[in-house]
Amino acid sequence: MGNGLWAALLLLLLLVAPVVAADLGGTDADYTHLRQRLVARFDGERPRLWAEQVPGVKTRIAANEPVIALTLDACGSPTGMGADTELIAFLERQRVPATLFINARWIEPNRALFERLAANPLFEIANHGLAHKPASVSGRSIYGLAGTANVAELVDEIELAARRLHQLTGRRPAFYRSGTAYYDEVAVQLAQALGQQVAGFSILGDRGATYSSAQVRDALLASQAGDIIIAHMNHPEAGTGQGIMAAVPLLRQRGLRFVRLSDYPLQ
Repeated sequence: MGNGLWAALLLLLLLVAPVVAADLGGTDADYTHLRQRLVARFDGERPRLWAEQVPGVKTRIAANEPVIALTLDACGSPTGMGADTELIAFLERQRVPATLFINARWIEPNRALFERLAANPLFEIANHGLAHKPASVSGRSIYGLAGTANVAELVDEIELAARRLHQLTGRRPAFYRSGTAYYDEVAVQLAQALGQQVAGFSILGDRGATYSSAQVRDALLASQAGDIIIAHMNHPEAGTGQGIMAAVPLLRQRGLRFVRLSDYPLQ
């Protein structure tokens, strides 16, 4: 990577959060070498698929037990920097484990809450990208959001966010979910090469925080053993929180137990 391009990348990072390259888990040379190696490996690949579920995306828990996983995204878009503190307090009070997919842009406006969540063993922090972009190696778009333009930008989207989370929590995230949860199959292979399991879902909990509370409750009540639920924790104005809070006791009455993604293998 040339000096000018590296400087531009650092400027982008400083806009996202007040960190420098050393804070992201290595020297400039370390990251440059990793990025160049992955570009060389994947740049010639031409994806054929573009969807939420492509080969390599994990959508269910592989367990013969009555377990389900609640996953909550914090997307960090200009209109999505909020935090549903009522929902979070409910999960803490009711001892409901969850996997929290955090976008790098969401951290600083919610720094105290982020640190509290990261310190709570009920929750695990997962990677929701640097700039909440769909995971593409060719610039594909979905829902009006441009995906990462190429392999190099996708490496930045995944790895720099992972290093930021590692720097803040002391733990490298094990799971990655792209902005919009859309991927091409090459992007999934690249994420795996970075040591990230790509976590999809089998239950659409709130359709991007647009469902009413009743719709969220009904969506969650369709859950069966092994399901992974996707919903959002960054829109307190939405029906997500009330819907989840209504569904959790009913799901528990059916004998279903909430777990984190890392508690069981995924398939």
